[in-house]
Amino acid sequence: MSSRTPSIEACHDVCGVTSEGAAWLASAGANPRSTLALWADRPAAPVVLPCGTAFDVVNTPAIFGRRMLDRLWDEGPGSGPVAVHRGRTLLFTAPGTARRLPALLDWEEWGGRTTKVPPLLCHGVGDAVTVPAVHPAAPAHPAATRLDSRWLVAPDTRRPWLPGPEVVLWAAVRAARAAASAPVRISIFPPVDQGAKVYDVSRRR
Repeated sequence: MSSRTPSIEACHDVCGVTSEGAAWLASAGANPRSTLALWADRPAAPVVLPCGTAFDVVNTPAIFGRRMLDRLWDEGPGSGPVAVHRGRTLLFTAPGTARRLPALLDWEEWGGRTTKVPPLLCHGVGDAVTVPAVHPAAPAHPAATRLDSRWLVAPDTRRPWLPGPEVVLWAAVRAARAAASAPVRISIFPPVDQGAKVYDVSRRR
């Protein structure tokens, strides 16, 4: 490995992924040593990992996922690792969540308790997800966005706490209710024409 290539330990200051967190991520694959070797040689490379053993993933629209994350941290037990990838929020959850969560969501909607939860993609046994790099590369251009693939809550332990389906359901329902109750401002006046001339009618005789 080149002396200029940062070690996994050095990545913690950049994105929060520790060597223990990287080991946990790698444990999801069939050959963890190969994954760790790849990250040691190419720490800026994203990797596709299978779900269903070390973790499941609940894949949400970006904004709704951030609302769920706010509920989990502000009112609930917190979260496991969370990533952003290509405009989606990836919540890493306990194995088995992908199998149970859809049924729980259906029950909530059938019971009339919520109708505002957007479709959530659940990745479990037989699925795989792309996880962000343990050491993200600097953008090619200063104006380039860093939101395409990155960690919001980076893995930092070999045994992270992961929310189960009931906790994820709770966060989704709370996020949906918060979005539904947000005030909507309605004006009875038409939008102002920015190019129109404005006269002071009080000066008319």
